[in-house]
Parts: sequence; structure tokens; C-alpha cells
Amino acid sequence: MSDTPDPRARAVPTGRANRAARMGGLTAGLIGSAAAEGARHLLRGQRPSPRDMFLTPSNAHRLTQQLSQMRGAAMKMGQLLSLEAGDLLTPELAAVLRPLQSQAHFMPPSQLKKVLSAAWGSDFTKRFKRFDVRPIAAASIGQVHRAQTRDGRDLAIKVQYPGIRDSIDSDIRNLAGLMRLSGMVPKGLDLASLLEDARRQLHEEADYVQEAAYLAEFGQLLSDDPTCVVPGCQADFSTADILAMDFVPSQPIDTLDDADAATRDDVARRLIALMMREVFEFGLVQSDPNFANFRWQPETARLVLLDFGATRRLDASLIARSRAMLQPALENDLAGLADALRDLGLLTDALPEAVQAEILDMVATANGPMLSPDGFDFGDTTLVADLRDRGMALGRDRSIQHIPPTEVLYLQRKAAGLFLLATRLRAKVNLRELFDMHV
Repeated sequence: MSDTPDPRARAVPTGRANRAARMGGLTAGLIGSAAAEGARHLLRGQRPSPRDMFLTPSNAHRLTQQLSQMRGAAMKMGQLLSLEAGDLLTPELAAVLRPLQSQAHFMPPSQLKKVLSAAWGSDFTKRFKRFDVRPIAAASIGQVHRAQTRDGRDLAIKVQYPGIRDSIDSDIRNLAGLMRLSGMVPKGLDLASLLEDARRQLHEEADYVQEAAYLAEFGQLLSDDPTCVVPGCQADFSTADILAMDFVPSQPIDTLDDADAATRDDVARRLIALMMREVFEFGLVQSDPNFANFRWQPETARLVLLDFGATRRLDASLIARSRAMLQPALENDLAGLADALRDLGLLTDALPEAVQAEILDMVATANGPMLSPDGFDFGDTTLVADLRDRGMALGRDRSIQHIPPTEVLYLQRKAAGLFLLATRLRAKVNLRELFDMHV
């Protein structure tokens, strides 16, 4: 394994002190640049806000580049905030963080070799016929390599970046401090609960032993479904820092963009039906809606399900409160839906009356068309665009500081991700039939 000049190969900074120093250097650089920007404004007779000084193009580039190179909780937190808190953060900060969804460096071969040697021993290469040094995927917590063992098994091997688990807490504290210092967080918004939820989630996603258990559990739960594939776990190559799985040939789900309508409809229906099984039958939800976690086998017409690090086990109360939404939705009982939303913590008297009225009007606007007996056409973007625009308007309302309960956010996150995927596929799905199955 020799180092290559690939520009995406960057060593992961390890150790809390080293990572804190990197974050400190980033903060100092941003402050210095902001001060210079402020001086330029003052010379022109202008009084810039802290946000205007910090969010220059050069600072935005510096922030995303440094977080993507650090990986770990620093990068993951930026991803989570851009996904889940876009309606809570300023639009400018959400835009700065959004590129982190698609940026990921990977370890150079020399660092990868050290990690693998620590896990498997210095002679680990003898166990493989082939080990591809360049990863087939790279994310915030780890990267995935394809390999073939001496006994002929084709594997996908997820390797956790070194020191990531031990640096989660300090990374989050340092990033939170940077966000507050910059003035990019709306005044009055308490990030403490969101940061604590993210901290717990990151520790869970970095627990590869737990993910291996969830992988096996989902494989068992879906063993009766011939339309889905869950890779098997290979225990003899798995450790606390490495998760070895069967390599399952497949294509990205977005290759279905150009598939025929019947295939697109069927895939969207299956994914939504799967989530409903997860909630109402399994009480176990893979809560990460990243499109990369769903892949497609065109030869077998099967869905391949990946990445169970963000799996959530639901308690009986949450399942019951979620189920309580189905019947009033089917009956278009708006008062009953309002009660169900309150029970879930999505609607609360802490919200201004005008905001509550707008949320309920959005529900009334969407419920009838989405649960039409003829099915809902996600490809007809008129309703989707209207709801998106109204939702964004609510997100820009700085008077809204309500954050729903964490366990509900996970379900909301998954449902929103599937909604976007069905829209991307321009699918038509009979949601009423799916709801009827679980009332």
C-alpha cells in the first residue's frame, strides 16, 4: 500500500488535542478574515453584522474544506445541521454547510495500512487475494473498500477513521463554539438539545459492533421478503473499528431516474412500505434517508439496503402515537390529525397561533390528494412545490424556536427523505392502501 498523489487522499487528524488545535486554527483563520472584511466595510462607511463578516466566499470555502478534511463528528455535525436544522439555522449557514453532503476525503494508503494492521495484524494482506486500496465510498465516520479473501468471499469492508470515536465530544463542543462565535446561529435558539442528540447519534454510528447486530437483525426481519437484500456480516473480519460485509453488486438508486414508470412506481412503493413495516411491525427503523443507503439490482429487481449505523429502536408509546395518525388521515379528520400531531410533539402551544394555523392548513392541503384512492403522483410537483415553499417560509420565521422530540425527528427525517426520493423518481404510489395495512 503506497501513498498516491490523489488530491482526495488526506490523512485524518487524530487525537483530541490535534483536532482541537485544527479547529482552533480554523476559528482563528475565520476570525482574522472576518476582521479584515469588517475593516473594509468600515472604510466604506458601512456597519456590517457579524454574519456578513464571517460568511464571505473565502470563509465559506475554508469552513467546508476543513470540516471535510477533519471528517468525524466535525464533518458529520455539519451534515446533520444542513439536513435537519435547515429550518432552524440561518439560510446562509445552511447553504455553507450543504456541500458537506457530497464532500468526503479518504485516508491515504499509509494511514489505511496502519489502521488495518492494528485491527488484523501486520500480516493481514496474506488473508486476501485482492484488497482495493481506493475506497468505493467515503463518508464522515469511515470509508468502504472492496476485497476478496483467500477462500473466495467478496467483501465490502467499512473501516472507521482512526480516533474518530474518542474525538466526538470535543469535536461537537468546538464546532458549537465556532457557530456561536460567528453569529450564524439565530439569537434565542438553544442548540444544546440538538447538539446532545447529535452527540448520542454519532456515538451510536461509530459503534460498529452494534451496527453489525442491527445488520443481522434486519437480515432476519426481511428474510421473508424476496425483493430486498441485506448484506450478511462477516464476523471473522469485523472488529470495533471494522465492519466486514458481503459485497452485493448493485447500482445507485438514482440510476432509476430513467427507468420505466412501472419500475419507478414499484420501487418507491416498496421503500415507503418498508418504512411502515419498520415502524409498525419491527419497531426498528433505519433512520438515515441518504439516497446512497438504497441501491438497485436491475437483473433481479431487488433493493439492496445498506448502512444500519443510524438504526433506532422505537418504544411502544411512540409506535402507538404514530399509528394514531393513520385513521384520522384516512378519514380526512383534521381535528383528529391535529390531536395526533400534538401527541407526537410536532404541534404545540409554544408555537405562535398563526404558525399553528399555517401548519394545520398545510396538513389539510396535503392530506386529501396524498391519500386519494387513485394514488398520489409524486411527479406532479405543483403540490410538492407549494408545500416546500410554505415550509421554507416557516423556516425563515425566526419566532419559531420549537424543536420536536428527538425520537420523532428521526421518523420525520426518514419520511422526508423517502418523500424526496419518490419525488425524484416521479413515482405514483397508492399511500391509502399502505396506510390501510397498518391501521
